[in-house]
Amino acid sequence: MMRILYHACCGVCSLYPVKVMREENIDFALYYANPNIHPYKEWKERKKTFVAMAESRHVTYYIEKEYPLEEFLKTQLHYDNRCEYCYQSRLTLAADLALREGYDAFSTTLTISPYQNLELIRRIGERIANEKGIAFYFRDFREGFQWAQETAEVEGLYRQKYCGCIFSERDRYMKRKKKKVTGGESS
Repeated sequence: MMRILYHACCGVCSLYPVKVMREENIDFALYYANPNIHPYKEWKERKKTFVAMAESRHVTYYIEKEYPLEEFLKTQLHYDNRCEYCYQSRLTLAADLALREGYDAFSTTLTISPYQNLELIRRIGERIANEKGIAFYFRDFREGFQWAQETAEVEGLYRQKYCGCIFSERDRYMKRKKKKVTGGESS
């Protein structure tokens, strides 16, 4: 039986993959490793929700204790596509832990989100798999996105309002500000 280590972006996005893996009797564990989350308070809230979800479902999990925000931001600024480094950094952490802990493959719960670039995730995961000599298990979980959102609401789990990085936080608030501006006026 294949053992898979899933990078988990948060508890809510893990709900459906956990349900499916259990239904299919797949041996798996989750790994909260998200150096991209900003601010630190948000990182802690997402981690708390992730732990609550994993423990309530008796899922084996790992937590990346480091919060290397400076390193993440410094490196991310060198990429034209901000999501590319975000995916690469987290999938690399997952592949490394999967190898250390004896898993057969690594994956991510990011594939549940309709807001993520699944093709880019697949390409990066496969490249890392080839470099490190471990399988990348790709699966599109988007059909469970709404179910996960509804389940999280019923269970009172914290649902974040943006992807996680400082740039997505900025974009969220800028879009809100633009909606409040009425057309035709200038200062």
